[in-house]
Amino acid sequence: MEEQLAELAAKVAAIETKGNLTNTMFAETYYYLTIPLMIIIHAGFLAYEMGASRAKNALSSGVKNILAIAFVIPAFYFFGWWVYWAFPTGFSLSEGPNGISGAAYANSFAWGWGEAAAAMGPNIDDQISGVFWGAFTLFAATTASIMSGAVIERIQTVGFVILAVILGGFSWTLAAAWGWHADGWLVQSWGLHDFGAAGLVHAVAGFFALGVLINLGPRVGKFNADGTANHIPGHNLPLTAMGLMLIIVGFWGFLMACVVVGGEAWSWGANFATIYGTPTNLGALSFNILMSVAGGIIGAWLGTRDPFWMMSGALAGIISVASGLDIYWPALAFIIAFGAGLILKPAATFLEKFGIDDAVGAVTVHGTIGIYGLVMLGIFGTGYPALLGEGAPTISLVGQIVGAVVFIAIGLVTGYVSALILKIVGMLRVPEAAEIAGLDTVKVPAQAYPEGIAASPPAAS
Repeated sequence: MEEQLAELAAKVAAIETKGNLTNTMFAETYYYLTIPLMIIIHAGFLAYEMGASRAKNALSSGVKNILAIAFVIPAFYFFGWWVYWAFPTGFSLSEGPNGISGAAYANSFAWGWGEAAAAMGPNIDDQISGVFWGAFTLFAATTASIMSGAVIERIQTVGFVILAVILGGFSWTLAAAWGWHADGWLVQSWGLHDFGAAGLVHAVAGFFALGVLINLGPRVGKFNADGTANHIPGHNLPLTAMGLMLIIVGFWGFLMACVVVGGEAWSWGANFATIYGTPTNLGALSFNILMSVAGGIIGAWLGTRDPFWMMSGALAGIISVASGLDIYWPALAFIIAFGAGLILKPAATFLEKFGIDDAVGAVTVHGTIGIYGLVMLGIFGTGYPALLGEGAPTISLVGQIVGAVVFIAIGLVTGYVSALILKIVGMLRVPEAAEIAGLDTVKVPAQAYPEGIAASPPAAS
């Protein structure tokens, strides 16, 4: 009898081990797939910004996007990942209530050398950390690409790279530590909930871009002497619209990576959860992403009839519901996204009244709509648990507003100060003559259209 019980126990243990291995392999594969999907976001930004530029600046705009990815990746590896694990409780480097933050934890996990080397390199026993890091890295690179579009056609390449490293390696990561971490003080003290990173990715990047634009100034010819704004069209609107559609495709990977795949290492078991441990599932993403895309497009179409703003409306629709993607009923997601599409163009026009030249509306689409999304969740999600666990804080309008103010401050202050320093040392803006001639002519050893862009034939009389 004892032998039979021992044999049965061994079989159960083997089944459990096999199940845990299967769960781990699924989680690794899941996050691994989010990475190429998020690369599609950058393909979209590349096409979007090149098309939104004039032909004389098309390749220069593309070069910025390529360099943003290249420089943010090592910046996040060597510095940003450490910031995320070290600073959730503030700047004290102290351990948080869940014991997964603070200097000691970060030093043993997030540096790429020393005792943390096993977690930051190929490790047969732990591949999940690597692919989870990869997903976070693409979040970081996305923030730099968001800022990139706002500053096209007049920023210095090296100055842009420095700003991208600061934004992707520090600014958004600090916001993530405070508001997207179980030990984060915004979560623990205020019940902040930002599942899809509307605030800590999009709003931070949008307001960082605003801080840069204040110092960078408008493009030559954007504003008249009386302060009125001129429209400076890009050379290829179909390419821009296609790029925006690619960003929407990549957004599925971005939001997939916001889901934590459960396992024996997590307290909630083998289920899907948010970054805060609260329950969710992929059905929530399927319903609400599709409904928000539709709502954003329809709202922008009714307000503008402009295909650029319609596709921007799709992006704004997703951002507007991202904070509560795990909570909203699909009909409510549609309504919130519809409102985002309606206010998109008026908000961008309002910004121009202050002399701000945001070439692609990035401050509005990501910054303004990111804040709108945070506040909407405060209105409609009040009372829902913001974090897993008994006695956990709940979502509230006040808490969401506090989070919004903090994210605005992080983005705007770090963007403004960084750009101001670059401006003082002459590394922010290209000379006026170079801008007028076109950045491709003076900065890029290639031509986007070496045979010229064919002119349309004259209309028949």
